[in-house]
Amino acid sequence: MSIPKDIAKKIGHFHSVSPDELEDFHEHVEWLEALLHEPCSIWEEDDGELVLIEIRQLVERVNGLKIEIYPNEHPPPHFHVKSPNINASFCIENCDKINGKISRGDYLKIKYWHQYSKGRLIEVWDSTRPVNCVVGEYRGT
Repeated sequence: MSIPKDIAKKIGHFHSVSPDELEDFHEHVEWLEALLHEPCSIWEEDDGELVLIEIRQLVERVNGLKIEIYPNEHPPPHFHVKSPNINASFCIENCDKINGKISRGDYLKIKYWHQYSKGRLIEVWDSTRPVNCVVGEYRGT
């Protein structure tokens, strides 16, 4: 199910609107502007087909906290946590900190959250892998 065109414009996802929904040339120009400036990329398949992909997948946002997963990333499978006091990446497998800054107390809270949210992180990771991505679907241990 796609987001209605008017809502997609308001929330910065106009790039994801189907070109079949565009009504006039002005909307086609707005769509190109969205493709050029919103968080998306175009992937070229081996057969030459062009595919629109999201550059990042917002797993969840609550107030100033964001959990994100980016497609076409480097190993190991991981997620990013960003807030006013945190900007760090964590391994999906065991929640080890890969890089970034975070207090010990916040890190322990994220590890606790991870125990209950790992399944959802794996689902989002797997759903955002481009076809020829260096890091494929989550395999785990």
